[in-house]
Amino acid sequence: MSSPSYYPQPPRRTGLPREVLRWLQSLDLTFPVKNVRRDFSNGLIVAEIFFWYFQEDIQMHSYENGNSIENKLSNWSQLERFFMKRNLNISRELIDGTIHCKPGAAEMLLQTIYVTLTNRRIKTIHQEEIDFTDRPYQEILPMVARSTATKAVKNNITLSEMLIEPDVVVNKQKMQTIVNIHLQQRKQERTEDPKRFNVKPTLGELAVRQPPPPSVQAEDGNIFHYKKASAAPLSKSAPTDIRSKTSVAFKEIQVKQAERNNLSAANQRGSSSSSLN
Repeated sequence: MSSPSYYPQPPRRTGLPREVLRWLQSLDLTFPVKNVRRDFSNGLIVAEIFFWYFQEDIQMHSYENGNSIENKLSNWSQLERFFMKRNLNISRELIDGTIHCKPGAAEMLLQTIYVTLTNRRIKTIHQEEIDFTDRPYQEILPMVARSTATKAVKNNITLSEMLIEPDVVVNKQKMQTIVNIHLQQRKQERTEDPKRFNVKPTLGELAVRQPPPPSVQAEDGNIFHYKKASAAPLSKSAPTDIRSKTSVAFKEIQVKQAERNNLSAANQRGSSSSSLN
């Protein structure tokens, strides 16, 4: 009996640099951070972090602790007004990814806040591009275990996104974007492993590629290409050789034609002999 095969679990991506964890623990927050993705989604801990640096701009009594969509939007709308007032560069993509619990969004947001408030640099903050999809996890899996188009849409669009944006057209565009990314990944898989998908080479790929003719650059800067000389066919060169010779003499021949009366009489005798027979 064959043992079952196990695939790696999806990365939680909750790991933070050590200096960020030390700084976070030094703030003595009201609620301890156990799950970064879940605890930062409502914006309450983010507001408490900024309260330690801007106590005159943050009123903690106006922020509520809850996981409802209305509660999240209310807290983050206040934070966005505060960001605009203080000219803090917090991108909208990080905020949306944190609200919808996208993998890696809360971690990147916390590192951005750490750099903004402490004026320190982190080496890992810009190593990865902003991609809140499950693409890195799908690349780890074997091809037989990767998501289909339907599963990709389910993994990368949360219910909270559709509740916040009820427009059907916008949601269709999001789904179509995810499906297009999935199709591009499938094309890349077929290119990397053509034998698995029984991809046959095209006629252009089977054609022999001839190298270009060598080129030589002259002193005046002009480039000359050498071409292989081909012999001219004899059938085309023979008439030109004859025309080029002017010493050929031509003799005029005179032909005596028969008279028309003799020809008509001969024709009548032939027709009469055929009718007697």
